[in-house]
Amino acid sequence: MQSYGQFCPVAKAAEILGERWTPLIIRELLCHPQSFNELRNGLPLISPTLLSNRLKTLEHRGVLRRECSEKGVAYCVTDAGEELRTVITEMGVWGQRWARSNLAREDLDPTLLMWDIHRRLDIKHLPAGRTVIRFEFDVCLKDPGYDIDLLIHSPLNVMTGVWMGDRALHEELKSHTIRLAGDTALKESLPDWFLLNVFSGVRPASDSDQGGRCGD
Repeated sequence: MQSYGQFCPVAKAAEILGERWTPLIIRELLCHPQSFNELRNGLPLISPTLLSNRLKTLEHRGVLRRECSEKGVAYCVTDAGEELRTVITEMGVWGQRWARSNLAREDLDPTLLMWDIHRRLDIKHLPAGRTVIRFEFDVCLKDPGYDIDLLIHSPLNVMTGVWMGDRALHEELKSHTIRLAGDTALKESLPDWFLLNVFSGVRPASDSDQGGRCGD
């Protein structure tokens, strides 16, 4: 990003964080260290070239570092990157309150939704060993190839709405908009292990929060 030509620390921070995709890359790495391909799972629309360029920039700026192991190269945040956790969290809170998605078609991404969901499953409420849970939306995704313990069928916009806190899970189950089939224990414990998005509890700003116009 071109320099703002200002000594102000807000300007200097914006030169690093204001580039397209950069806050989302940091968001992903604050979850845990990730490989290049794992980052692309959480950022499915970014091109490999652009992701590579952004990673190099953030490494040069001291926000992240590369760690090499027998499994390959993983990217993780430095102390400087970890200090951005509050910044990224507050961006999410602000976005959930003031820039809440209306779940337009272009915002619905089943791959990203499943990637986000898998990070929030509370596995201590799931049976020991392999448990296969299949989500069926109005799109076709890859079959896991194992016998299914629980089938969850839902329109994509409904499940995304539940995930983001715009819809109540129990109401969608009651109206059969979301349908479950399979293991009884898994169905009954769904609210325990199916944790929602970390920002799902942030309520949208009401019209009264907007305040009056200048001069009103």
